[in-house]
Amino acid sequence: MALEQLDKYTKFFGFILKYYNSDIVKSTTNSAMNEMTLEEIPKDDFNDQPEELVEDLKRMGPTYVKLGQLLSTRPDLLPDNYLVALAGLQDNVETISYQEVEKIFEEEIGVKISKAFVDFNPVPLASASIGQVHKAVLHTGREVAVKIQRPGVRKNFFDDLDALKQMAAIAVSHSKEAKKYAIDDVVEELRYILLNELDYHKEAQNLIVLKENLKEYSNLVIPRPVVEYSSSKVLTMDFIDGKKITSLGHLKKLETDFNPLIDDLVEAYLKQIIVDGFAHADPHPGNIHLTSDDQIALMDLGMVAKFSPKMMEKIMMLLVGMSKKDGDAITEALLEMSDYNSATANIENFRKNINRLVLESTSTKAEDMETGRIVLQMNRIAADDGIKLPVELNILGKILLNLDQIIAVLTPKYNLQQAIQKFIQRMVNKKIKQELKPENVYGLLLDNKKLAENLPGRLNKITEKLANNEFEIKINAIDETRLTDGFQKVANRITSGLIIAAMIIGAALLMRIPSSYSILGYGILPFIFFMIAIGLGLFLVYNIMFKDQSFRNDKDS
Repeated sequence: MALEQLDKYTKFFGFILKYYNSDIVKSTTNSAMNEMTLEEIPKDDFNDQPEELVEDLKRMGPTYVKLGQLLSTRPDLLPDNYLVALAGLQDNVETISYQEVEKIFEEEIGVKISKAFVDFNPVPLASASIGQVHKAVLHTGREVAVKIQRPGVRKNFFDDLDALKQMAAIAVSHSKEAKKYAIDDVVEELRYILLNELDYHKEAQNLIVLKENLKEYSNLVIPRPVVEYSSSKVLTMDFIDGKKITSLGHLKKLETDFNPLIDDLVEAYLKQIIVDGFAHADPHPGNIHLTSDDQIALMDLGMVAKFSPKMMEKIMMLLVGMSKKDGDAITEALLEMSDYNSATANIENFRKNINRLVLESTSTKAEDMETGRIVLQMNRIAADDGIKLPVELNILGKILLNLDQIIAVLTPKYNLQQAIQKFIQRMVNKKIKQELKPENVYGLLLDNKKLAENLPGRLNKITEKLANNEFEIKINAIDETRLTDGFQKVANRITSGLIIAAMIIGAALLMRIPSSYSILGYGILPFIFFMIAIGLGLFLVYNIMFKDQSFRNDKDS
């Protein structure tokens, strides 16, 4: 055990030492310390090729492959050419022997493969770091795909994750750039993703939920799981005969009108994100197939994204702003969903950069439009300006980034912005209907019922206290005595001013009345009132200038 851990740490530190002084790490550090943004760094400065990083991650093992895939959604950490290379990162692993497959299936399901299936192809259709897939036929004649999890894969993943977690904790405690980009959160997010991908029970449930949510879209296909032949390490589901979108021939693209399919695909993902709050989070071209009868199949639901109602509303506002190219609306939506310190965040610079990003993306055609890339670049801009966007925005960016690729392949002239505007209107109506479901209305009625029950009693107490002259208003202030003294002083000054003004006006009126006794030609009584008013006025001015603390403080400063 100790030797295994030592080997993991050795590989990790060897990897770190190789890239520690590389231009890619320097660029990330400069960006983290706000010395230079990733856009400002010349691309020629990156001497290490992205492909070399990809190969090194493959050699490090499946956990680091998954980490690389996760980092492909972090434009605040890496430049664009590295993001593209990591987005296509796939691990090269050896296949599991058929004998091992038979053993795992029997241990998990309790039935021999020969009893469960009429035919089971021992040659896998695909093999990945977590498991491999075989084609089989049930006794009913239904063709299925059987996914078998690799033996010992969970232990290997979590041993690597434990090592990464320790290293990330050390990095965050000793490095400003590691703390700024929350490297420990990246490792924690990787752990969460792997926990879900390693549980085939959850993936089977995800297939059921997504199939129900998207049942209205006739051009989309989601495989049904076979529950009785599925477990946490075995997943049996419909076999879908199709090809990867990116492997279609040029003639097929010319002969087929893919616009109806893309309409359904775009609307389905908008519905997942802003209506259902449950989305297929990994729609890369390898997981999106075109079936033999020209339908789009969504494959591999090990990774799903879940959005809270508030987050769905903010994302909807963001997408509306993007479809209208409204930089201010986009900025407001991003700020509302983000976490930042108003004293340290550069909001004005953030607003300016977002507007600049939106104005630069002038194209509306799918072949030129990079909606996902724009969303991910927003994360980079936010990090540079001291604003932390939610992890859901990274997921949204990755989803849109993959959709951009698929749409560009099938329908290069597709106007994605117009489609978003059209579908958002329909989605809003669906969302309103969803919020008016009986269970939501019932919750609102319960809240109002409590208010209606408590209101008469509370009103009765208020009116009773008012009638008995017992009603009190409490004011919590920093210094209550000083606050009340201040009110009293203001009232006294106002009263004094009114009295002085009245005396001056009264004296002026009395001066018009003839008097047998006069001083300097004026009646003695108005002259006395006038002098008293002048004296009181001077005394009031003296108190304001030399007695009030606020006036003295202003004078001293």
